[in-house]
Amino acid sequence: MIHPDTAVRFVSEEIGHGVVATAFIPRGTVTWVRDRLDREFSPAEVAAFDAAHREILDRYSFRNAGGHYVFCWDHTRFMNHSYRPTCLPTAHGVEVAVRDVEEGEELTNDYGCFNIVEPFTPHGETDPLGRAEVAPDDLVRHAGVWDAEVEAALRFFSAVRQPLAALIDPGTLELLNGVAAGRTTLRSVAENFFPDIRSGSPL
Repeated sequence: MIHPDTAVRFVSEEIGHGVVATAFIPRGTVTWVRDRLDREFSPAEVAAFDAAHREILDRYSFRNAGGHYVFCWDHTRFMNHSYRPTCLPTAHGVEVAVRDVEEGEELTNDYGCFNIVEPFTPHGETDPLGRAEVAPDDLVRHAGVWDAEVEAALRFFSAVRQPLAALIDPGTLELLNGVAAGRTTLRSVAENFFPDIRSGSPL
């Protein structure tokens, strides 16, 4: 489930629609929690769909570490890519705002975190990591940078409002509070990587 202070809005002719903040969302806020309404499809199930439904899943889902397609039921699926994302995922089924998100600002992800099948080149952005394109194996190449951003943001976890806290399982909630207190660290987001031979992955 996505943060309640968000909505789908038209961004531009080039981008189309995206998810924007309807109120200020501070750094360290959990912006998404995977929940029981999110659907997961195996590759065989996806292959059994007609072309129109396969296209929808390809466009609006992400692949997990098992290579299954996760289709989010809410408007999380409309979040766009950015080389400078406002939010980043973890290996614990939550996403975190890695910087303050102002009211009216778009919430974005780095699609390199989501086991994309084909590389693509975003228009009009320069990547601080030096990438010329977003690639299927970005998770194994850049997980350390993303882990550090999330860990730094989570130092504020206990100090900011967490509207999604009731949806976070108790063990993960304890872990996030432990990170905020400096007692522990997260598992690396690299654990989400799916080494798909078709994607040209080196693994």
